[in-house]
Amino acid sequence: MAVNANDLRRGQAINYNGDISVVLDVQHRTPGNLRAFVQATLRSIRTGKSSDVRFSSTEKVETVPMMTKKMEFSYKDGSDYVFTDPENYETVTLSPELVGDAKNYLVENGLVTITFVDEKAVTVEIPPSVILTVTDAPEGVRGDSANNMHKAVTIETGITVQAPLFIKTGEKIKIDTRTGKYMERA
Repeated sequence: MAVNANDLRRGQAINYNGDISVVLDVQHRTPGNLRAFVQATLRSIRTGKSSDVRFSSTEKVETVPMMTKKMEFSYKDGSDYVFTDPENYETVTLSPELVGDAKNYLVENGLVTITFVDEKAVTVEIPPSVILTVTDAPEGVRGDSANNMHKAVTIETGITVQAPLFIKTGEKIKIDTRTGKYMERA
């Protein structure tokens, strides 16, 4: 199905130069006395490389159908990540490059949304917030509570986030996955 470049949206898959690519970012530009154009950042599914491409605003672009599935994170196999479809128990193994920053919030049986194009995984989306257990929280210093003070705590995935002084080891906290910041106790 062909659409105008003006109708491109983030997350779509398109056929570009004989290769299927995922649109990572789209900007519509209308410079002063020049014709309008669309600046898109594309990632090739075959090579995994990203490139910036400029389309005329009326240029036709062929879109490729995509399928999304809710899957559970099962385990880490070496450096790869294994996800399982909870309905039919099929597994998908993905590289750390494809999983990206989502790996900082993956816990066993945690749900993610994986997008497939031509039976190949292209993106991994995690929920906007996750609840994780604090594995290491230093004691807050008495008297520091006058201001909204924070301390660095380590969560079960191994990353460090800033949390209020009252958070202790073993507690569950809610974290915003888009910013990596503490939201509240869980």
